[in-house]
Amino acid sequence: MILLIRSFFILFIALFISGTSAFAQSNATVSDERVKELALEAILENPRVIEEAIQRLQLMRQAQAQAGIKATIDQRRDLLVNDANAPVLGNPQGDVTVVEFFDYNCPYCKRAKPELEALLKSDSNVRFVFREWPILGEGSVYAARAALASRKQGKYEDFHWALMGVKGRIDNNSVMKIALDAGLDVVQLKTDMDDPAIAAHIQLSMQLAQELNITGTPAFVIGDDVYPGLRTHDELAEIISANR
Repeated sequence: MILLIRSFFILFIALFISGTSAFAQSNATVSDERVKELALEAILENPRVIEEAIQRLQLMRQAQAQAGIKATIDQRRDLLVNDANAPVLGNPQGDVTVVEFFDYNCPYCKRAKPELEALLKSDSNVRFVFREWPILGEGSVYAARAALASRKQGKYEDFHWALMGVKGRIDNNSVMKIALDAGLDVVQLKTDMDDPAIAAHIQLSMQLAQELNITGTPAFVIGDDVYPGLRTHDELAEIISANR
């Protein structure tokens, strides 16, 4: 809060000086201290300028942050879209790629399950990349490792939706029970979970999320933007259509 107030005051002074440049040019003897006094007087006479200046500062920060995210997406696009170590559902040759960062213990990710299933069913030309990003405890990490390991048995899609369909939190035991129900060889699965490629996938998810300023799950990367939070089928379809 202190930093925000300080930033606001600096911005306000800059705006005030800019707005009084003609006066300053006609009276070169005005000191910096006097300018600050005049600015403070203006604030006291019209307190609403504080709110307006803070809003302006926030918009400037948002614009800067968004520009940084767009630049990062551009730099990391190949990893985001074409990482061979990430599961892909939908149309592998689709014209628009959706990248989802998610956690199997995230309630909003679970609520997104029917929305994403509907999207994949209604749009035969969308390509969906899954980035396992387990941030909600050991159970999440174990589930992510198991899901990625299931790719070797060709069961990722079924196992993924089964994990997402569980109500409440999942842990090591429930993950293996779900794997068994999904037809996986759990002995082989546990061996495959130690594949270094799985740890590499999770580590890259962590790195990309940090670089893109993603702070929670789910989060979607589509085109040049990040869309945080739960999105409905219609919302995602609209974003995809705009990117087409």
